[in-house]
Amino acid sequence: MAVSSAPGSNLPGTMTSAAWAVAGSLIAGTVLSIIIAAKAQDAPMAAHAWLFAFAFAAGVMVLGQRHLNATTHGGAREDDGTGYNDGVVKAGAIATLFWGVAGFLVGVVIAFQLAFPFLNLDTAFTNFGRLRPLHTSAVIFAFGGNALIATSFYVVQRTCRTRLAGDVAPWFVFWGYNLFIVVAATGYLMGVSQAREYAEPEWYADLWLTIVWVVYLLVFLATLAKRKEPHIYVANWFYLAFIVTIAMLHIGNNLAIPESFTSSKSYSLFPGVQDALIQWWYGHNAVGFFLTAGFLGMMYYFVPKRAERPVYSYRLSIVHFWSLIFLYIWAGPHHLHFTALPDWAQTLGMTFSIMLWMPSWGGMINGLMTLSGAWDKLRTDPVIRMLVVSVAFYGMSTFEGPVMSVKAVNSLSHYTDWTIGHV
Repeated sequence: MAVSSAPGSNLPGTMTSAAWAVAGSLIAGTVLSIIIAAKAQDAPMAAHAWLFAFAFAAGVMVLGQRHLNATTHGGAREDDGTGYNDGVVKAGAIATLFWGVAGFLVGVVIAFQLAFPFLNLDTAFTNFGRLRPLHTSAVIFAFGGNALIATSFYVVQRTCRTRLAGDVAPWFVFWGYNLFIVVAATGYLMGVSQAREYAEPEWYADLWLTIVWVVYLLVFLATLAKRKEPHIYVANWFYLAFIVTIAMLHIGNNLAIPESFTSSKSYSLFPGVQDALIQWWYGHNAVGFFLTAGFLGMMYYFVPKRAERPVYSYRLSIVHFWSLIFLYIWAGPHHLHFTALPDWAQTLGMTFSIMLWMPSWGGMINGLMTLSGAWDKLRTDPVIRMLVVSVAFYGMSTFEGPVMSVKAVNSLSHYTDWTIGHV
């Protein structure tokens, strides 16, 4: 159904001041990218500069075409009758499926490479060392990231009973984030990497992601600010913790000095063991806030919704939230047991990891107990089955993690495939 604006008002789809600002920024970005491409010191930088230039130019053309269509058709805005902006949610769901298939396919390829080394094909582009970060980034950040962005946009609208803030901004977040994924993925194949676990993209990709992520945060906060529901539902707190903390981790871990603005290479701001500690402060909490807090936001919305039951204990969900975000951030040093890291820092990471077991299981129990009175749905509803299995595996992995962080256990598990299996 189409919703038309009143005469004289800003027509949906036409160029607002914010849209003009975005268009101007994209034009400036196009020009800057072409200049960098012309002066690039290495082939990957030139390739990525041209990629940015084409993407920015395409963005300008899309905005122009959108404005033209809106003025021609009287400013009609696509609406499915709910009043929500679900177009960007659907695009995110499609991207999630695409990147999931791509990421898992690369995982199968590199698994076979370990068993049959000739499958490396004796070329740099198909070498295990380059395909492995392509697999992990595709699964975590492309597949998982698009799922988180799409569901956060879906959930915040329903729980706030208001349309997503902004007209162009949500689409900028979607396309900007996926541009980052493409830049990162092609960079891995060309050998562009910081060699930092889960943070391999180089400085210029990191800068672009920072811009996109700030817009993501602003869209989410602006939607919460104009909510029609007085209470902020707990799922939104988990999504907000995910967005804010990932921003902090991303900036802190990627502080680097580029060789030049036309080179793809940079050097970390931190030396030696400090660099390792910053990396695993990031690495552990990327799991904690990207793969845990964000997905718990999904759990607290979709499990009750699908089960048609209220959250088992809303008070427990609040305790779960605050204890999780306080404890998780300290546990990173357990990745560096029996290294040059000071012993007190290793013990600190171990202690907080053990304490983290309780809020993690509190959340798992809350999710499973929400199905009280609805367990019969497991027989007929495949979605409920997947949700229950997900929550159960969350419980198992958050028990294994604290156990492995204990130094006596870690002395056996360190540098073995047990660690790989846990992650």
